[in-house]
Amino acid sequence: MSTTDQPAPATSDAPPQRYTAQLAAELELAWQQRWADEGTFEAPNPSGPWGDAEAVAGREPLFVMDMFPYPSGAGLHVGHPLGYIATDVWARYQRMCGRNVLHTLGYDAFGLPAEQYAVQTGQHPRVTTEANITTMRRQLRRLGLGHDARRSISTIDPEYYRWTQWIFRELFESWYDPEHVRADGGRGAARPVAELRAAYSSGARQPEDGSDWAQLDDVARRRLVDAHRLAYVSDTPVNWCPGLGTVLANEEVTADGRSERGNFPVVKRPLKQWMLRITAYADRLVDDLDRLDWPEAVKSMQRHWIGRSTGAQVRFALVGAPGAAAGAGDLEVFTTRPDTLFGVTFMVVAPEHAALDALPAAWPDGTPGAWTGGAATPAEAVAAYRAQAAARTDAERTDEGRTKTGVFTGLHATNPVTAPPSPSSRPTTC
Repeated sequence: MSTTDQPAPATSDAPPQRYTAQLAAELELAWQQRWADEGTFEAPNPSGPWGDAEAVAGREPLFVMDMFPYPSGAGLHVGHPLGYIATDVWARYQRMCGRNVLHTLGYDAFGLPAEQYAVQTGQHPRVTTEANITTMRRQLRRLGLGHDARRSISTIDPEYYRWTQWIFRELFESWYDPEHVRADGGRGAARPVAELRAAYSSGARQPEDGSDWAQLDDVARRRLVDAHRLAYVSDTPVNWCPGLGTVLANEEVTADGRSERGNFPVVKRPLKQWMLRITAYADRLVDDLDRLDWPEAVKSMQRHWIGRSTGAQVRFALVGAPGAAAGAGDLEVFTTRPDTLFGVTFMVVAPEHAALDALPAAWPDGTPGAWTGGAATPAEAVAAYRAQAAARTDAERTDEGRTKTGVFTGLHATNPVTAPPSPSSRPTTC
């Protein structure tokens, strides 16, 4: 190589590097402002009083949704862009293909994260939440995401949650009729509670417990109807965290049985709470999966989660429960193998089961000491075992490799397909 082929030495007069971080920021901010000024990502309404038929003519509509972020911290974390950038790229591609894309984002502002952040900062939850939403919106804009800001909502907005309250009221005033024929020819649909009450009153439908509607007082009638509502109150075991003063989801409890936030102890305890009768829709949920354009792997997971199975409900009458009305203390069991009922020799109930609220005053004759847990009475044995179980996590209680434990409840159960109660057919706690 000759000397003339050598690169010229750098001099102070050489042009500076053209693309710098400062220049990149200026370009991005300029384009982001232009997108906002021109409404680049604003999806035209296809119909209605604000519809723009000309703008949407020949354009297939597409709604792209992102998971709500929790505005419970000082701003976005790295996990937010991880998902949002992917959906933004896809939404931009669909928009360039000519589709009318509505891509927007809301803020799920209720819940434990927002409450705890407000406690830590000493401010009202609305003040901290609205400030965090403002910060998140500024950061999302700097990322250059193509959201339609006009459609952005927050779950703390009264204009939004009034509709969630309306939905709950509709659920409360509805019941599921498995025999109702739907417009699509299928069976099973929600109907107004007023129709159920009218059917009881006219005699077209008889109370399931064998009572006479005409002889029931207002309280008994209300309880009968409430037992059919889509939204109802039930005593259900929950993860109670006294340190946080709230119920936690399983995902918010660590393997050590403590809260993910604050590391407070968590115990299992029954608590009255609102429930939705989703199980009544199990068959429709499974059948309608075939109508969805989802990957088969996702639909398969949904089918396993719903867990539809066919079997029989079997009642085992409890013997020994003090003050229990006939049939009131029965244990109802679902089985997909009725033929195995002939081999049932004992029964197991959860520590939180309502049947354990009424126990014999003393141990029955012939009770082995190993089954009593060293307690003087069944009530003492069950109370001690309940305290142990409350300190365990769901993972510990359901681990297939765990050592099985339990205590005798002092109750016996009658196998409906074999013999009268015997010492070998007794329910225990687990």
